[in-house]
Amino acid sequence: MFDARLRQALGPILDLAAARLDRPGITPDRLTVLGLVTGLASAVTAATQLWWWALVLWLVSRLLDGLDGPLARRRRRAAVKTSTSPVAGGFLDITADFVVYGSTVLGVAIGATAAYGADWKPFAAVLLAYYVNGTAFLAFSSAAERSSRQLEDGRSFSFLGGLAEGAETIAVHALWLIVPERASVIAIAWSVVVALSGGRRIVTGYRLLGRPELLEDG
Repeated sequence: MFDARLRQALGPILDLAAARLDRPGITPDRLTVLGLVTGLASAVTAATQLWWWALVLWLVSRLLDGLDGPLARRRRRAAVKTSTSPVAGGFLDITADFVVYGSTVLGVAIGATAAYGADWKPFAAVLLAYYVNGTAFLAFSSAAERSSRQLEDGRSFSFLGGLAEGAETIAVHALWLIVPERASVIAIAWSVVVALSGGRRIVTGYRLLGRPELLEDG
């Protein structure tokens, strides 16, 4: 819901950070993989109830995820040859995001259940809602691409906006690491928000694909 405004506000800061990171040994794909590794480490530390370590690793992971795109765009503007295409980098990025999101939900569920006797079912509902959302916007992106049209926002895939986007996900995942004893309650509320977001994406995607003139030529 807030991603577009945050990208606009934080874009110059991330571009500056990407410029500082622009060294021969640092590539966008390596940042993506490092973000994946730190995200998985956050899940493991949450499962073992090392909550503050999990929080730090989660935030570092999302920071790295926010830097790979600006670095890739900087390299393309400078016509720097890279080992992978933008599409391959985008594929790696979205795949890593889903792995991190799913594993961190599972890690918190394991840790909160062991430490506080939390109910695991709200976390299962979150995972189902993530699955529906991921299916909706990736299927939309593929269908739009097949019709040679897209929603252009500078990213590799056509993203459908919703109530639950990257910024909200970062905030909620951080919140249940800060107050893990309330994690299952947070998960109940979050599963509802993500489910509503998924429903909105399905309706919007169907409407846009039914009226291709609303999309841009790819």
